[in-house]
Amino acid sequence: MTERSVADVLEAVRDLLPTLRERAQETEDLRRVPDASMKSLKEAGWFNMLQPKRWGGLEASPIDFYRGARLVASACASTGWLTSVVGVHPWQLALFADQAQQDVWGEDNTTLISSSYAPMGRAKAVDGGFQMSGHWSFSSGCDHAQWVMLGGLVMGEDGTPTDFRTFLLPRADYEIVDVWDTVGLRGTGSNDIIVKDVFVPEHRTLSFNDTGRCYGPGQELNTAPLYKLPFASVFSCGITVPILGMADGAYKAYVDYTRERIHISGNKAAEDGFNQLRIAEAAGMVDAATLQIERNLSEELALAEAGEKIPISLRLRVRRDQVRSTLAAISAIDKLFVSSGGRALKTGTPLQRFWRDAHSGRVHAINDPEKAQVLFGQFELGIKTQDAWV
Repeated sequence: MTERSVADVLEAVRDLLPTLRERAQETEDLRRVPDASMKSLKEAGWFNMLQPKRWGGLEASPIDFYRGARLVASACASTGWLTSVVGVHPWQLALFADQAQQDVWGEDNTTLISSSYAPMGRAKAVDGGFQMSGHWSFSSGCDHAQWVMLGGLVMGEDGTPTDFRTFLLPRADYEIVDVWDTVGLRGTGSNDIIVKDVFVPEHRTLSFNDTGRCYGPGQELNTAPLYKLPFASVFSCGITVPILGMADGAYKAYVDYTRERIHISGNKAAEDGFNQLRIAEAAGMVDAATLQIERNLSEELALAEAGEKIPISLRLRVRRDQVRSTLAAISAIDKLFVSSGGRALKTGTPLQRFWRDAHSGRVHAINDPEKAQVLFGQFELGIKTQDAWV
């Protein structure tokens, strides 16, 4: 890949948007992002954004990363989802022991990783690592990846969990089962992963006890402040930002449609004051949500750059605003969709696709609004809070 700056990558992403928009229906029909789209994103340098510089990456600000993911999702929701979720994994790999990074990037620093973090695996400590089995769902983009990060519980001799870890496995060690057939985000190819009694070396694992305190052995060589951010902040925002991008796409589709639409009354829809009001309200909700996310991440990054600990109060605010931003994006899309008329229901039209895709993204576990907000409320009231996703 030709050496690029962050600005170069974002400009290349913008240039791809018309093509990605044209491929949105093809992506949905394929139930995976087309190889040509992934090739273009790779060539643009997208998946190097959060990768360490010593591996050819850019160590970009998460703000720039999420702005790019939002752009892609505004053109094609499924491609945007994959762009964000798979694009975060180089950041996490940077936290693993150096040998794990060598294993993945040693021969090809453009190698991609998919994931499924729910602790659906069971592992037993053995000499040099762990013996592991399990069945995971929702591994977005797994068909394009050569490695996978999987959540699993380490079981003690008495059968009770002793640790919750992320396990890194090469493609030869797992099976992909094609089960992804859904009403929305159909193009993400979020299929199942099956692992049967596989050995995972110690260096290819990372404890959530460590990531919860913003630590990983990879920080010894990857010293940039970027790699001192909380995993829960980086990953959770990586789920919400594509949905904000879907709201951007739905907004554009609605405005373009309304400009030309003739209401059943015979009047121009663009002259309807209620449509004008909905446009203003939807735009305001998405803008405010985006600003909250960027403010929070900027504050976390500033603390990391100063070598200061990121307090639990800020980490809880990140999660609070992350789930609320998802709700704001959904509300904005709903507001536009319900006033768009019957023609917007036609298969292949962008508005109904964004509506389905955004609601599908909303049901991701990290978008549970009640749980994240209750944790914030508990902290404010002086009640002890503990959660792996903070």
